[in-house]
Amino acid sequence: MSGLLKKGTKFLNLISFLTTGEKEVRAWTIKKGSKAVDAAGVIHTDFIKGFIKAEVISFEDFVANNGWKNSRETRKSKV
Repeated sequence: MSGLLKKGTKFLNLISFLTTGEKEVRAWTIKKGSKAVDAAGVIHTDFIKGFIKAEVISFEDFVANNGWKNSRETRKSKV
């Protein structure tokens, strides 16, 4: 990420979260401190109605643990 982009997102108090599927990975931008249900609403407003839970992990922990399986086993992911 470029220095200008980092400074801009910090100034605007924004963060990105990623969603993954078999065919794509997408980055979504939300205000820092947003609740998971509100983040789901960024993807699609209907997701707010049926929202149940989110599994969350930092990108660094995800990479360090080689994905979800090891992250769950080492309890790095949070529901």
